[in-house]
Amino acid sequence: MRDLREDAALITAEEIAELLEGGWRERRAATWLVAVSGRTEFRERLGELLLAGEVCCVGVAYSVALAGFGTERDADLLAAYLDRYLRRPDLGYDQAVVMGAFQYVDLNLGGGRADRFRQPEGLWQRWLQDAPHMRGRPDPTPHFLSVMRRLCAWVEECGEGEDGRR
Repeated sequence: MRDLREDAALITAEEIAELLEGGWRERRAATWLVAVSGRTEFRERLGELLLAGEVCCVGVAYSVALAGFGTERDADLLAAYLDRYLRRPDLGYDQAVVMGAFQYVDLNLGGGRADRFRQPEGLWQRWLQDAPHMRGRPDPTPHFLSVMRRLCAWVEECGEGEDGRR
């Protein structure tokens, strides 16, 4: 944790921007550093990258960073992803983890935003029914909401310095 905190404090905005243009490994590393350091100036870029779905293995990091920021705008960015990719049951991307992140932010902001996805005929329910890899499986939202809570707590702990501040 100490090393991650130190690296997050040392890396420049330019270096993060450059890493976000790389492959999945670079993007994932940059996103964790953004999350730990609370660099909200990268919010829009992370939202763009999440929505683009260009590379694998980064969706969890994007989701944790946005969930950790936890504002209305972060909820909007996560919802934009859900609006696009819940309509694509043929794609098993990061729908479940993003739904967990969205619900995490929604609960922290006071609730109600997730209702439009989770209602009986909502996009989430249809995706669960239509996605071949989800058929017959239980709703993974409680699992991913729990994972998001733990990861956001871990990021918060990583981001705190010896004096308890970010």
